[in-house]
Amino acid sequence: MNNRAENGTRQNFDGKECVYYDGYWIRYYPEPEDTLGNRKKLIDNLTRRAFHHTETGINTPGYRMEEARAAYDMENDPARKRVNAAILAGALFNRATDIFTAIVNLEEQGVQITHGNELMKQCSNCFKEALELGKQVKHYSGQEGIDELWGEPFKAFTQPISQLFSARYRKIAQAMRDIDQIIDHMTEAFSGEKRLVGIEQVLREYGRASKLQMEIMKSDLDFFAIWPIYISSREKVEEFEPVKEDEPGVNLLHRMAKAKKLLLAGSSLITYISGARVPMPESTRLFVQRCEIFRTTCLLSSD
Repeated sequence: MNNRAENGTRQNFDGKECVYYDGYWIRYYPEPEDTLGNRKKLIDNLTRRAFHHTETGINTPGYRMEEARAAYDMENDPARKRVNAAILAGALFNRATDIFTAIVNLEEQGVQITHGNELMKQCSNCFKEALELGKQVKHYSGQEGIDELWGEPFKAFTQPISQLFSARYRKIAQAMRDIDQIIDHMTEAFSGEKRLVGIEQVLREYGRASKLQMEIMKSDLDFFAIWPIYISSREKVEEFEPVKEDEPGVNLLHRMAKAKKLLLAGSSLITYISGARVPMPESTRLFVQRCEIFRTTCLLSSD
């Protein structure tokens, strides 16, 4: 579904409501009413998602923010200081969420909190500092930073919900483009190898399933059909084996081992992108380079 349209155009495809962004029709979900309570739910969900897809050990409770800051200030080793920065960023995010929860609770009790209120200022400052430090937070794979995802809770605090949803659709479209690029380069890299017969169909199926998984919410009933398709298609990629020969030469064994390694790396990268639902441009660029190296070197030595 790549018909050209204006961004934000909605259309129904066989009962599936979609919205168009940057070349892709993406499953559409109505945005919630813009209230403090709904903003809190969004911030909570986005914060949990950010921690889920980033490196371990940085989900620091907000009440330990000052301890995390002291450790960050004291550390001089660059590699360790980066990790301390990630820990402090986590503490700041959780502190901001704690403050915003208190604000929502006060609002529910009839206490009006203005944007100039000290609590609002503290919340905003914590989010801003967490966003800045978040540039040093890595994806859990360790491959690259993922500040596109890290910045979403702050945007949920500062932007209208409609603007936030629009930005998320665009990120999903960009992530889908990364997946298509990865699949295209993998199939091109393997296209000249007769022992990998059938790999293109397996990869294309996984690419389609990954994009379906990326656009659906777990609360959607269709999730129960799409998630098994996604997992089973990924397993087909990971379990794919080259056609065996009776007496394979050393060069062939070496080449097929490299092909398998590239296949697993591509599967993992697609899993990272479809799970985070944001593009991973640096990881994608490096993987595309690996595909090109495989295509131009390994296949030149084909038996």
